[in-house]
Amino acid sequence: MTSTTSRLLLLLSLLQTRRDWPGRVLAERLQITDRTVRRDVDRLREMGYRIQAVKGPDGGYRLEAGSDLPPLLFDDDQAIAIAVALRAATVAGAGIEEAAVRALTTVRQVMPARLRHHLDALQFTSLPPDRLRDSASPDVLIVVSAAIRAREVLRFDYSSLQAHPEKEESARRRVEPHHLVTANGLWYLVAWDLSHDDWRIFRADRISPRTPTGPRFGARSIPGENVHDFVSARFKGSETSNSWPCMGTVILHLPARDVLPFAGDGTVEDLGPDRCSYESGSWSWAALAASLGRFDADLEVVQPRELAESFHRLSTRFAAVGSS
Repeated sequence: MTSTTSRLLLLLSLLQTRRDWPGRVLAERLQITDRTVRRDVDRLREMGYRIQAVKGPDGGYRLEAGSDLPPLLFDDDQAIAIAVALRAATVAGAGIEEAAVRALTTVRQVMPARLRHHLDALQFTSLPPDRLRDSASPDVLIVVSAAIRAREVLRFDYSSLQAHPEKEESARRRVEPHHLVTANGLWYLVAWDLSHDDWRIFRADRISPRTPTGPRFGARSIPGENVHDFVSARFKGSETSNSWPCMGTVILHLPARDVLPFAGDGTVEDLGPDRCSYESGSWSWAALAASLGRFDADLEVVQPRELAESFHRLSTRFAAVGSS
């Protein structure tokens, strides 16, 4: 039998996960009677939570947003999840690293001793991206998010990437903002560029918003209607699908077990003790051929012809470098 406090936390957690909960379903999930559900709902109402009774054949309850902030109650799993998320936020690339550390300290201080023990036992390190990244300003992310939510044209200056930062230039943009995406420690804006009549991906750390925003715009479907696949495809140099535009297969004179740790998103097939088939992709044939050199082993090109031709061009180019 769970304590009343634990049961209230679980009830509140359930009410937060969906709009309506039939009373009988709550009773079954909590393994209590309908009468106890009603009493527990009344207790939560006394704490400040706005829980509305839902009319209908089954009856039920709905948790609504309130004008006052009631006590924030978390069950054990939620408390640990918040702490883990705050610790991971130190490499989120959103300029909130210090704030995340302070918030984690605050959360830990108000945790019961048993939860602090679990949190302290859960030690991990969030690795930053391989390269030093510039963090996006939280203020910029808020402005961009507000424009996305309101479906208002966003105007901003966009800094170009220069080899010499002192010569950095910026261009003015007008876009219909659609999605904010985070990947590898960077934040990106996916938007319809009104000047180019095409979809574009902008790094948020190079965006300087201008005010006021522009007029409202109608909904526009992103290609493929899946922002994850669209962004992943663009990162791979593809315009149409979330796949590498150049795919090839080779036979490596290495055991499959030696290739697998470095295969990335490629496919390895064991062909015996000292040979394996490896299929992989890249944004160009030259890049794919060059990447296969990392295995430092003899290889045979299975297909396609373009990959074999790229090996030939690279061998000539590298031979010239070696003889200079």
